[in-house]
Amino acid sequence: MDNQGRLVRVVSDDGLFRAMAVDSSSVVAEVCRRQQTDLTATVALGRLLTAGALLGCLLKGTQRLALMVEGNGPLGRLAVETDATGRLRGSVRNPRADLPPRDGRFDVSGAIGRAGFLHVTKDLGLKEPYRSMVQLQTSEIGDDLAYYLSTSEQVPSSVAVGVELAKDGSVAAAGGFIVQALPPGNVDAIAQLEVRLGELPPTTTMLRDGLSPAEIMSAIFAPRRFAVQAETSVEFFCPCTRMQIERVLIGLGRQELQSQLEEQEEIQVTCEYCKEVYPFTKSELEALIRSL
Repeated sequence: MDNQGRLVRVVSDDGLFRAMAVDSSSVVAEVCRRQQTDLTATVALGRLLTAGALLGCLLKGTQRLALMVEGNGPLGRLAVETDATGRLRGSVRNPRADLPPRDGRFDVSGAIGRAGFLHVTKDLGLKEPYRSMVQLQTSEIGDDLAYYLSTSEQVPSSVAVGVELAKDGSVAAAGGFIVQALPPGNVDAIAQLEVRLGELPPTTTMLRDGLSPAEIMSAIFAPRRFAVQAETSVEFFCPCTRMQIERVLIGLGRQELQSQLEEQEEIQVTCEYCKEVYPFTKSELEALIRSL
């Protein structure tokens, strides 16, 4: 599987809609491999990663976006971070839902939990980041994201995010799209597009059939024409470094570091996202304590 996915952002020629579509298969496969997710957790985290990629394409410069889903199900918290260049990372608190299928489908809503919240944080380079929170509607990710866009951002949106697994449990396809009505809105055009969206096969089916994100846009908008605003790549990337981990340890304070040193001569810190392990020897811990 290619290490990079593809994303396209378009605006219809009549100015009534903007949309974005992504093939996130490679990113989902890499993140879930690192997180050691079971099948249901792979689908859940993969959907949130796809949602992050789609929203991230609206960022500019050094802006960043974080999505977090916190439910009362066995997965606990799911988190995704992305930036304007299409770099993504994600994590799940408990990577093993251990839930049986429900009605022939992976029980994503049961794994996330019906009670909980979707948190959206945008670092737009302002004094304070933009934060918003909505209650989970179905815990299927796509519906919850559409609800957030329609209520918090006041943009009527159709959202589809999906992950299809192969028989061996690997990611066969992952991707999705967002279609948004632009102001002032056209009721007839929106109704026509809703009918069209209902006729389409799942995004993962279109990806498995070889359609690119741009061709998926063509399938959605036909016969309406559109202009491509951007075509970018999406990939897994974690910016963690040993220096960052050292700052985290220093932030624990002298007393906590001293306590850790008395309990064990070496500690290992594992990055929540990429699972890189950073070992610190006794002498290195002592040096950190002296720096305080």
